[in-house]
Amino acid sequence: MNASAQSDIETVVRVLRECRSMLFVTGAGMSADSGVPTYRGIGGMYDIESTEEGLPIETILSGPMFRSNPELTWKYLGQIAAAASGATFNRGHEVIAEMERRFPRVWTLTQNVDGFHHLAGSENVIEIHGNMRSLFCTRCGFRRQVSESSALRVPPICEGCESILRPDVVLFEEPLPSDAIDTLRRELSAGFGAVICIGTTGVFPYIQEPVLIARREGVPTIEINPGETILSHHVDYRLPMGAADALDAIWRGLEEGTG
Repeated sequence: MNASAQSDIETVVRVLRECRSMLFVTGAGMSADSGVPTYRGIGGMYDIESTEEGLPIETILSGPMFRSNPELTWKYLGQIAAAASGATFNRGHEVIAEMERRFPRVWTLTQNVDGFHHLAGSENVIEIHGNMRSLFCTRCGFRRQVSESSALRVPPICEGCESILRPDVVLFEEPLPSDAIDTLRRELSAGFGAVICIGTTGVFPYIQEPVLIARREGVPTIEINPGETILSHHVDYRLPMGAADALDAIWRGLEEGTG
């Protein structure tokens, strides 16, 4: 780590050491160190104009498409699951779980559907887009938990009524889960001592909101992301690093009493 990066880490450590509460906001970059590819952008799974069917991926992975042609939606959901096959949480997820145990109040708002935050030991997690490891039947209500959805028959069939199961995730053109929104509103109302955004481009308003609220209230904001994003010019501190390396360095700084 160069001197500039080390200085930035020490600054963030000093900020976090004064906190009693913090909110982590995580996106696809959080799981990139686990080998999970991002969906869009350079090098992403769908960094293409359209799929082989000639349709945008957003159309195929949408609620209306699942209702009309679930086999097609599952074709691409299966590809996403297969791309993450064998992956699990990384050091970055572990650090956030350790932060939750160290500080009085820590929450994580995640866009990711891989469930890695829970697997790493975090309990206060708002999965705003759902979780691919939970499946349910829209006809009879049957539910099933899977350890790795890539091992499923695609499309998976309900054991009760033989309809096609769907993952408990938010597809395009679907509303966000009300319980997740309610939890986010409640915790934002309580306030945080710092907001840390990791590996997210921040394109969704509900991901930008915690940062903008914190800025208005004079609360420190931090971004961890190798590239610049929509959020980069709105945060107080920016670490242009990968999630796992940055979080591990921050944790070591807190443990060692440096900064």
